[in-house]
Amino acid sequence: MRLINRHPDRGGRLLLILLPFALLLFAYFTGSAARLTDNPNDKLLPSASQMADAIDRLAFSEDKRSGEYLFWQDSAASLARLGMGIGIAALVGLCLGIAAGILPLFRAPLSPLLTVLSMVPPLAILPILFIVFGLGELSKVMLIVIGITPVLARDLEQRAREIPQEILIKAQTLGASTWTLILRVVLPQLLPRLLIALRLVLGSAWLFLIAAEAIAATDGLGYRIFLVRRYMAMDVILPYVVWITLLAWLMDLGLRQTTRLVFPWYEGAKA
Repeated sequence: MRLINRHPDRGGRLLLILLPFALLLFAYFTGSAARLTDNPNDKLLPSASQMADAIDRLAFSEDKRSGEYLFWQDSAASLARLGMGIGIAALVGLCLGIAAGILPLFRAPLSPLLTVLSMVPPLAILPILFIVFGLGELSKVMLIVIGITPVLARDLEQRAREIPQEILIKAQTLGASTWTLILRVVLPQLLPRLLIALRLVLGSAWLFLIAAEAIAATDGLGYRIFLVRRYMAMDVILPYVVWITLLAWLMDLGLRQTTRLVFPWYEGAKA
């Protein structure tokens, strides 16, 4: 049988999913044990116990200065910024995508503008955002919004253009106004695509958040990582990176399950 035609069963698939993670963990802890054997004070590859102690200190012990549990405080701050940024970007991107994809009068100016804006590196304008919006929460949220909105809008614009013209013409023949057409025909087609597009830009949103928190913040996951790097505290940095990855994966899973449950008819929901 050709390799392209071989499909693993359920148990084999689970094994193949876990195998690369097991190999990575084995390679890491083997290297960690070797380095700590040579130098017990080595900070580059901390052991599992060292990372567990660091998480216990940050997540389950009150900070002596603030009285807060820093791990959960950082997580809550980052998730609040990320949620606000993604929510605003989704709403603005949806409106721009519909306008550029359906309305010819808006397509002419918006489509080239969105193309240009999507090419601007958001991190390059981070200093401008700090100057314009200050060092507070707004600048961090705006970096996420500016970073992912053009990408979302372009994706939704393309999806709107793919809606068959016959459907739009039939709706108008039945008396649908522009608003009715958008709300009853276009919007149901774009909402599932919006959730899928959010999954695709989730990694970028986290990148912009961490970058903003690293430069100007007093809490947050990115702030904590860049605060302890000066001490080479890898026992803190690595668990934080794993936690960020887990949160991103859970968000991706939530968006995927929402797409399947709310829009089971959409073929992209199976992806």
